[in-house]
Amino acid sequence: MITKELFEPRHIVVIGGSNDPSKPGGRVLKNLIEGGFRGVLYVVNHKENSVQGISCYSDVSLLPSNVDLAIISIPSKPAIQAVKIMAKEKNCKAFIVLSAGFSETGEEGKNLEEQLIDICNEYQATLIGPNCMGVLTPHYSGTFAGPLPELSFDGCDFATGSGATAAFILENGINMGVKFSSMYSVGNSAQTAVEDILEYWDETFIPNKSSKVKLLYLEKIEKPSMFLKHCQSLIKKGCRIAAIKAGTSEAGSRAASSHTGALATSDSSVEALFKKAGVIRCYSREELILAAAILQFEPLKGKNIAIITHAGGPGVMLSDALSKEGFSLPALEGEKAERLLSKLFPGSSVSNPIDFLATGTSTQLGEIIDSILNDFQFIDGIAVIFGSAGLFDVSEVYKVLNEKIKNSSKPIYPILPSIIVAKKEIKHFFSLGRVAFFDEVRFGTILGRVYNTPFFDEDEAEQISDPIKIEEIISKNSSGYLPQSEAIALLDAAGISHVSEFIINQESEIEELNTKLPFPWVMKVVGPLHKSDVKGVYTNVKSLTAAIDIYNKLICIEDAISVLIQPMEKGVEIFLGAKRDKLFGPIIFVGLGGIFVEVLKDISPIMLPISTEETLFSLKKLKGYKIFEGVRGEEGCNLELLIDNIKALGQLLDYAPEISEIDLNPIIGNKNSVNAVDVRIRITK
Repeated sequence: MITKELFEPRHIVVIGGSNDPSKPGGRVLKNLIEGGFRGVLYVVNHKENSVQGISCYSDVSLLPSNVDLAIISIPSKPAIQAVKIMAKEKNCKAFIVLSAGFSETGEEGKNLEEQLIDICNEYQATLIGPNCMGVLTPHYSGTFAGPLPELSFDGCDFATGSGATAAFILENGINMGVKFSSMYSVGNSAQTAVEDILEYWDETFIPNKSSKVKLLYLEKIEKPSMFLKHCQSLIKKGCRIAAIKAGTSEAGSRAASSHTGALATSDSSVEALFKKAGVIRCYSREELILAAAILQFEPLKGKNIAIITHAGGPGVMLSDALSKEGFSLPALEGEKAERLLSKLFPGSSVSNPIDFLATGTSTQLGEIIDSILNDFQFIDGIAVIFGSAGLFDVSEVYKVLNEKIKNSSKPIYPILPSIIVAKKEIKHFFSLGRVAFFDEVRFGTILGRVYNTPFFDEDEAEQISDPIKIEEIISKNSSGYLPQSEAIALLDAAGISHVSEFIINQESEIEELNTKLPFPWVMKVVGPLHKSDVKGVYTNVKSLTAAIDIYNKLICIEDAISVLIQPMEKGVEIFLGAKRDKLFGPIIFVGLGGIFVEVLKDISPIMLPISTEETLFSLKKLKGYKIFEGVRGEEGCNLELLIDNIKALGQLLDYAPEISEIDLNPIIGNKNSVNAVDVRIRITK
């Protein structure tokens, strides 16, 4: 629940406002005044008559009625009383509680925070915080942190769960020329979380006016379905979203919990959610700001990049970084390339990277960019590396670069590494509304991250194969792992292919099976959970004598109840499994199977609902994907059949919420078939 008073207040009161700008209450008031807030400002401080030139009230009860927004910077216990009076008596509909001392401190603080939530909910008011840095919008600067960026409607919207991180990210952005439109530090997210800010951005989005770049820093995701819905909706409206999710490791989660009471979220669940939502995943403040800077250019339409440099080394390193991310650097050849070369100093090269030497001029830079844009239209984007050794003024070079960026329909990325020698020129470049990158390798890496983060439309929903049979199996079994025969029946009902299976309880049954199933066989113990650990799997069994001998070994294993016999399948071993996350729902995992899933851990997570396009993308992200295609004469896997099985698994998990875990390991895939050969299914009621 976000009220308009939070975003466009006409009257703001700072409760705990101070003459000391080193205190949060003093700094936020100073920022409001210097930020040019055009409404009416009030201050409450029982020790002062005037604060920073504004008449001061000694108590909140003395304030005029109908104050839109209260920014609170007093200790936690009196803050509760102040919020209650403001909501009940002054019709205040928005609160930013900067104060700490709430749920992040323990049980007593948590109780205070719950009181705060109850009051705001009762009076239908928006609460930001507590324990936050504040809010920054084009209408007011309601934050105590600095430095404050110059706000622009075509800048980035930024929502964060950490105030200090927000300050550092803003500073990084200012240092690169990145523009911001707004910043919301939600602190403990007591009532309003990052997901709620996303919802507001989505529901109030105005084409050609609202910011199209959204940045997020999250320490917890408590509403993944809400997050997914509004990310997808914003992206369909033309936005791009980049985000950091901290606290995915055990140690990181512990640190996040001690900081804001965040919930631990497994990294695979976050990976699946971001992929489904189309969010560009970043892992540091620097990466987030690099992504933000890249997103302020026209989007790349393809993978062909031209590099212009006056220094050979950085051009080589950027070439390596871009190639690693899947970009191409096509050579510039032919008559037009020769004509361009004739305009440069001897020793220059136009092969791509285009090296016009340390003595290259601004005129030559303009000639090179014009030639690429006009004569080599297969180039999709241009990276210009231009620093300074301090021998001459580079102002004219940056002036030309600015003009070319402004008038180009293709992105031209400036990489200006001389942050000390050319500090003055770079600052002027920023004043023209431009951003710049300082390290070519980091730029290339994040450009790849941005370009290679796709957005998938969902397939039309398909019906489960046999819903009646699924309900029957689930209803008659209690919590725990299903018996082998029931697990196989569930696969059949879901339309998941598997090898034929025969369960043997007596040695005499083996001779009878010999007439139905040709050798070679696979023989497995039934009963123990981890068959390989108890030496309960034999492959390539080629004779009746061997089968009888193996049966007698298997049936003697502790906890064995029978022996499973299957035909020996040949092909790629694939792991396909799923686990139901309490917040994120079922997450499917696919990768190389057998022992490789444990040794290599090369798996890709997929969130429901499953689409063909997203599933293929997930497979291609695997390091072992080439094995699925077939390498060195080895037969690959029928990807169409594999994707059909993955989608069928997704439908089963969606239809039967009692299924908490499925393990199909391995699935054997070849060009003609993709069949599960081992299955474990656990249900929880």
